[in-house]
Amino acid sequence: MGKKQAQRAHGAPPAKDAPEPRKNPSHVSTSPVNPPSKRVEMPRFEVEQIFDGSASTVAAGAPAAAIDAAVGPDEKARKAYFWIVNNAIISPYYDIEFNSSRAPVEIRFTGVGSKLTLPTDQSYSSFVLLPLLNFLVRKRALFIGGPGRGKTASALLMGLLAGYSMKEVKQAVQHGQPQMTISDLLGNPLPRDLLNAKQMEEVKIAWRKWIDMRIKIVDEYNRIPTRTQSALLTLLADGYAEVLDQVVECGESAWFLTANDDLGGGTYQVIEALKDRLDIVVIALNFNSFFLDDLLYRVETGQKPENLVPRDIVFTPEELDRAFKDIMSIPIPKPVLRRLEFFTAQFDFCDLAADTLEYKSKDVIRLAGKTLSEVCRNDCGRDKVKNLCSQTQNGISVRGRLTIINFAKAMAYFRGNAEVDLDDLRQIVPWLLREKLFPNLESPAFEAAQLLSLDRIAWIRKLWDDSLELYERLDWDNADPLISIEREFNQGLDGLATAEVNRRLATIENAIAKLAKDSKLLAYVYDTALRLKYFHQRYSNYLKWLEFRG
Repeated sequence: MGKKQAQRAHGAPPAKDAPEPRKNPSHVSTSPVNPPSKRVEMPRFEVEQIFDGSASTVAAGAPAAAIDAAVGPDEKARKAYFWIVNNAIISPYYDIEFNSSRAPVEIRFTGVGSKLTLPTDQSYSSFVLLPLLNFLVRKRALFIGGPGRGKTASALLMGLLAGYSMKEVKQAVQHGQPQMTISDLLGNPLPRDLLNAKQMEEVKIAWRKWIDMRIKIVDEYNRIPTRTQSALLTLLADGYAEVLDQVVECGESAWFLTANDDLGGGTYQVIEALKDRLDIVVIALNFNSFFLDDLLYRVETGQKPENLVPRDIVFTPEELDRAFKDIMSIPIPKPVLRRLEFFTAQFDFCDLAADTLEYKSKDVIRLAGKTLSEVCRNDCGRDKVKNLCSQTQNGISVRGRLTIINFAKAMAYFRGNAEVDLDDLRQIVPWLLREKLFPNLESPAFEAAQLLSLDRIAWIRKLWDDSLELYERLDWDNADPLISIEREFNQGLDGLATAEVNRRLATIENAIAKLAKDSKLLAYVYDTALRLKYFHQRYSNYLKWLEFRG
């Protein structure tokens, strides 16, 4: 029997089919992970440090290992991402796509015409990147997906990145179950105090340790009883907990909640206020069968990713504070902010909601006990395919707008950009609005694109693209009457003469009249008109003050 035959007879593969050497699960990518990054900084020092010996030894031309040790928390976050995606969470879905100056390659498959895009710049898996961004900006993320898809494991990794041990993280996880009480969640009064106290203030509460942690994990939050959900809401939204008139504050922290679905499939219906406080949704996608060898390796070696987290990617409290401060300092350029304003103005307006202009909001319809679908069936004289307001049941809240700003800055920070750009917004906005912007499935816009009624991420990204296309078609950077009027207003009112105030009032009135003549009352026209009315009222009040002074 030949050598190859003997190998097959004993179940051994031929030599040429021998498995490749396994990668080192503790390996951390060498910095810079994203070479074009503009934010990788060398240590700063003063001249005096040269003489007292405290200056950094890293200098221009220093070896890669020295540079690697000198990177800031933004580069550490990128290293953490690549370690997780390569060694911990098997998620080969690069669904947050960025492109360089080269256009992406697009390949279409037969069937319904599905398109595969091959991006030309560093792109990311949402299941890994979004929790990491939430970790950096201290917000509230919800993992959704079927059992066994890595939701809790991803949340545990965030706890390890914050410097906690696996034991500490696991002890701090709040497991949702139908018998969970407020005391189970928050803490109990000390029995001795209950017996001996003459006043309620003398009773001390043994607060749960997880309340003080920078990472908070609530597993299967939709199995928590409604009353306990209310206590969780206070802690999550307002940052404090209360038991028997005793209050504890939890400080800034990143929250990670999990649920098997977002349709109320748990034991208890999640209260609306709690759902509204969640900032971003992370979808756990299915496992790709052709990565089974990675699972095989874990079984054979007995290795678990959570036990292999390298110290190089663990953040100190000081690094987390610095990262948060740096993220908040990243600017959003005015042209980008204007396009975000234009986008967020598209959805809450409904001309049929009220007679008073200020009340033409979808929330007025809800408060009247009606649904948007009922009202929107009537003819309002608008193209309900082209006008984006017909596609949603609601608008974007103030909280939703603040969340977009926070995560857009975080995305730019993670990518190493000096400021937020439109690509940052295009990729992050759908994940932030998935549970906050609800589709009006009766809108004619869904008749021609039924898949968008299922894929909310694609739907919201299309809303973004359509809004930007409209912005450019209108040449709104030049046609917007607010630009010159706002510029004058921002110069201040002090010292303006009566004649100048009257001139500005006339300018505003003419701008509103031109809007009414040139366009129907569309969503962006509505917000523009109300903003102009605001300026008109400020000038009117100032004019009255001038008249009072004589």
